[in-house]
Amino acid sequence: MINMRRNGISWVIGGPQGSGVDTAASIFAKACALGNLHIFGKREYHSNIKGEHSYFTILVSSNHVRAHVDTIDVLAVFDTETLFRHAPYVSSDGMIVYDESILGHSIDSIPTIDSTSRSRSIELLEHHALGRDTDDMLKAVAMKGVKTYSIPCNNILEDITKKRNEPSLSKLTRLVNMIIVTASVALLDYNYDMLVNAIRYTFRARKSLADMNIEAATYTYNYTKARYDVDEIPLRLHAREYEDNTLLIQGNQSIALGKITAGCRYQSYYPITPASDESEFLEANEVIDESNAILVVQTEDEIAAITSAIGAALAGSRASTSTSGPGFSLMAEALGWAGINEVPVVVTLYQRAGPSTGLPTRHEQGDLLFAVHAGHGEFPRIVIASGDVEEAFYDTIRAFNYAERYQLPVIHIVDKALANSIVTCSMFDTSKVSIDRGRLVDHIDGAYKRFDLRDTISPRIRLGTSDVVFWNTGDEHDELGHITEDPELRISMMDKRMKKLELILDDLSDEEKAIMYDYGSDATIVTWGSCKGAVLDAIDMLREDGIRLNCLYIKLLHPFPSQLVANMLRSTRMLIDVEMNHTAQLSALLRNSIQKDADYHIVKYNGRPISSSEVYNTLKGIMEGKIKDRRVVLRHGV
Repeated sequence: MINMRRNGISWVIGGPQGSGVDTAASIFAKACALGNLHIFGKREYHSNIKGEHSYFTILVSSNHVRAHVDTIDVLAVFDTETLFRHAPYVSSDGMIVYDESILGHSIDSIPTIDSTSRSRSIELLEHHALGRDTDDMLKAVAMKGVKTYSIPCNNILEDITKKRNEPSLSKLTRLVNMIIVTASVALLDYNYDMLVNAIRYTFRARKSLADMNIEAATYTYNYTKARYDVDEIPLRLHAREYEDNTLLIQGNQSIALGKITAGCRYQSYYPITPASDESEFLEANEVIDESNAILVVQTEDEIAAITSAIGAALAGSRASTSTSGPGFSLMAEALGWAGINEVPVVVTLYQRAGPSTGLPTRHEQGDLLFAVHAGHGEFPRIVIASGDVEEAFYDTIRAFNYAERYQLPVIHIVDKALANSIVTCSMFDTSKVSIDRGRLVDHIDGAYKRFDLRDTISPRIRLGTSDVVFWNTGDEHDELGHITEDPELRISMMDKRMKKLELILDDLSDEEKAIMYDYGSDATIVTWGSCKGAVLDAIDMLREDGIRLNCLYIKLLHPFPSQLVANMLRSTRMLIDVEMNHTAQLSALLRNSIQKDADYHIVKYNGRPISSSEVYNTLKGIMEGKIKDRRVVLRHGV
């Protein structure tokens, strides 16, 4: 009797960039979400525009999922490279659905495959004494139990061509990915109507394209069901009763919606991966309602991006800019200008792998200490980090509130993994949202001291307000804003600004600073940012093995909540740091702030996001005494 596995499936599709991989994956994810299944999707792509390999992983489950896993249950293949890159990771009870036209092609004929993937595939083939073509790879994975299903895409396209009376087959070749997606849906015995609705939604602005894709999907679904006995396949996806409070959304869209909801009315940017997607989403949704709109400006460089945002903030608008590491480097001087002039501006920092251009489309958490210390001299700023897509929405709103409440720059750190993840989450609840504009006033009686030393937070008025005069300069200044080099006044102004850090730590709630997931253990994992999901999923898996671990997730990274973190770690015997950079930068903050170092550092910096699988395996090895090294480097990734 076949052991059926329902609604817990890792599905992967790959292909050359520009071939429709993202669209195909989005349709599959949407179809599953329409069936009230939980989604965690991970998009991986090269930094060139077209031709190199990209792939999309969709983890589908009846339960909430927070990170991807390393194994693949269903591999959807319409090109040779995808098979060789990913087939070694298909689980023993998994399946590969492939276009039969890939048969007979050698791994040596693929110019774009990297040396690591090539070596891995050849090692597997040689282990089974097989050759180097696609037929051999399919045989190799079949030896460990993987089921393979051939789909004649060209024959299907020819039949559709005849049916549509379309003389040019080449016009329909983009349907190959839709055919392979549909075949995998049919083999998983998933609801056909959900797939059709997902196609209609995806191509809602182009009815003819939607009709063409639906025609290909209908043909393929029926063909696959007729050719293969799905009752013999152990994997299943079954739709559940629909709930209308669920959202399928990508990370950068969540942040963009947070900015709109927060009342941001000026967003500047210079194109850079992966930050640009957020601004492009805002550009497509600039008109909010009849009386509200957000101005999105693509500037000539990142210096202009932050300085124009500062100008908008001085004029009274809630203003932000979005960038990645190289662009943030250019913003450092202006960040200091905002600091000395107490200007509320938000910078959304989408981390990617550096240094320099680094890996432009890959993931890393290497900018933490840079965000904390960027800019010469000393000035207050807030640095917060989000751990998931839903959290990023609410954190974005908090960032604007913090900026205006404390009159300083706020750096909201996210990363490529979060930006390009697509997930199901609860509908954003705007009733939880409050707008705090701080001490923004409409009028001033008498002389206006913009930098009044009587208050840590001085009243702020919009630039250009009638009968109100004040000065801004990059130099040290007096209460009116006039340049000064008076030594005592310098001390007073520095103390006024830096005292904000104490005020922030006193004001913010514990939940805004750090969260302890306490499972009754004396061993604790400390982490930040998008590692949160992988760590929490791994902890859940370990509990099933009888291993309990706590998790301390730190959100406020500057000013660092030293007292709170120290209290939370008081009962911890073993501390394990999990983060995605080479030097364990969060551990550096811990050492500096509470004089405590982690007993183990689990780090990853190969450009690929961290998975719950590799965190689980490493933590289990540590807790069982099988891993002795104090520093473990995670290496999984294609």
